[in-house]
Formats: sequence, C-alpha cells, structure tokens
Amino acid sequence: IHRKNKQAIRKESDKDLDEAVEKGRQTLRHERFKDAMSRKASIIRGAKTEIARALTELNARRRNQETK
Repeated sequence: IHRKNKQAIRKESDKDLDEAVEKGRQTLRHERFKDAMSRKASIIRGAKTEIARALTELNARRRNQETK
C-alpha cells in the first residue's frame, strides 16, 4: 500500500476508494494471520491508515450528497 496525501485521495473516484479499502483490508488480514515473527507492524499500521483515509473521504462525500 502506498501513502497518498489528502489532495490525491480527494481526486480519486468512489470506485477507486472502495477498491483501496478492500485492498487495505486484505493486506491487514494477510499480515495479521502471519506467524508472529514475520509480521510487520509498519505494514499493519499503514494499511489501517489508508483504510481510515479512504473511508473518511467516502463518508464525507456521502454526507455532502445528503445535505444537497
């Protein structure tokens, strides 16, 4: 998972953000079920951050559509 800044996330489509969330969740699931010695905390942390950023943007978009 590569890190994206706020502007890059805002430019992405809803479909791309949904895919990013799914990919992040798969990465997180994969890392969590690894052997304890081969887990990478930085990958888990990065995946969680990317999921949160994508979900935050998606929720903000949905909230803005409801108020219009």
